[in-house]
Amino acid sequence: MKLTHLNEEGYARMVDVSSKQPTERTALAEGTIELGDTVLGILTGGNSPKGNVLNTAVVAGIQAVKKTSELIPMCHPLPLHGVDIKFEFNGCNLKCLCSVSAEAKTGFEMEALVGVTTALLTVYDMLKAVDKSMVITGIRLLEKTGGKSGVFRISGTVEE
Repeated sequence: MKLTHLNEEGYARMVDVSSKQPTERTALAEGTIELGDTVLGILTGGNSPKGNVLNTAVVAGIQAVKKTSELIPMCHPLPLHGVDIKFEFNGCNLKCLCSVSAEAKTGFEMEALVGVTTALLTVYDMLKAVDKSMVITGIRLLEKTGGKSGVFRISGTVEE
């Protein structure tokens, strides 16, 4: 398999997408942070001394999506149509979902992954004074659509 981020000499390069046609594209990623009882109580009770932790995490995740090409060297700067970040509680776990959409010549997988990661890191940052043992886990791409490679979907995770 040929890696597209390497040139003929084996050096890193940004892939040239100028000949590709824009298509409607989406990406959906997820990740989880494992919370202790005290942190869970703060999040569900809305009594954090630092304000609304989840709302701040959403804003941080959206901002990170917009800056992905500045963080990941071979990512193209991309126009965005929409970014949506949601949280779901499951016992002591807090799942984050980040969806990204736009019409572009290349995909948004990295943007969705960076959005999830940053949102979860923001939760950790804002609550680490209470409990430093939180664990971020399971960051992965669930689905992507559009482009030459078509649809990618992890079975059993997204309604089909």
